[in-house]
Amino acid sequence: MKNTTVDFQLVKEEKQENFQVQALKKKKELPKGFLPTIVFFILWEVFAQINLSIELFNSNFFPPPSLILTRMWELTASGLILSSIAASTGRVLIGFLIGLLFAIFTALLMERVKWIEYWLSPILNLVGPIPALALLPLFIIWFGIGEIPKIILIAWTTFFPIVTNTLEGLRTVNSNLIRSALSLGASQTQIYRKVILPSTLPSILAGCQISLGLGFSALVVSEMMGTTSGLGYMIVDARNYFKITDMFVAIILIGLEYSLLSSILKFLDKKLLSWRNSGFKGAIE
Repeated sequence: MKNTTVDFQLVKEEKQENFQVQALKKKKELPKGFLPTIVFFILWEVFAQINLSIELFNSNFFPPPSLILTRMWELTASGLILSSIAASTGRVLIGFLIGLLFAIFTALLMERVKWIEYWLSPILNLVGPIPALALLPLFIIWFGIGEIPKIILIAWTTFFPIVTNTLEGLRTVNSNLIRSALSLGASQTQIYRKVILPSTLPSILAGCQISLGLGFSALVVSEMMGTTSGLGYMIVDARNYFKITDMFVAIILIGLEYSLLSSILKFLDKKLLSWRNSGFKGAIE
C-alpha cells in the first residue's frame, strides 16, 4: 500500500513538472511565422542594398524595406495610409460578412430542399469559377461606380468557397447524432444549434479562410477601377505617377491586413474547435 502511494505521488510530481516545462516552452516560443517573415525582409534588404551598390538593374524598381518603411511613415503622417486602410477594411469586412451569411443560408436550403439543390448546383458550378476581374466591368455598368459594386463583388467572390465547404460539412454530419437528439425530444432549432452547427463549423471556418484570400483579391481589383480611396487605389495612383515605393507600401499593407484577419480566423478556429483532435500533426509529434 505504501509503495502504491509513493508511485502515485511520483506520477503526480512528474505530471506537474511536465506541465511547467510545457508552460515555459510556450512562453519562450515566438509567434508562428514571425521568424520566417523577419528573415524574408532581411534577405530582401541585403539584396536591395547589394543592387544599390553594383546596379544589377534599376534600383528604383526594387527598393529596400528600409526605404519602404520610411515612406510608409511619411504616408502615415499625412493620413493617407489610415484613410486607405479604413476604406479597404470596411469594404472587405462588409462584403465578407454578406457573402458568409448568404453562403450558409444557401447551403442549408440546398441540403434541406432537394429540388433547390438540383437546380442551383449546376448553376453555382457554372458561375463560381468566373474571376472577379471579369465580373467587375459588368457590376460597374449594372450598379454604378460607388461602394455597392465593390461590396457585391467581394460578397460574390467569398460566397462560393463557403457554400461549397458548408454543404460538404452538412453532408458529413453524423446521422446517428440527429436521430439521438430527435429521440430525446429535441426541436428542429435545438438540433441545428446543438448538433448540426458544431459538426459543420470546421468546414465553415475552412471555407472562410479560403474566401478571405479571394475577398482581398476582389477588393484590390475593385479598388483599381472607379474609386478614389483604398489600398488598391493607392497602387494604381502610384503606378500613374511612377511612385514604385508607394506601390510597395500599399502591397505590403494589403499583405499585413490579410495576415491579421487570417490570424483572427485561426484564433476563432482554435477557440471554437478546441475539442477537435490535432490530426496528422498531433499524431506524428
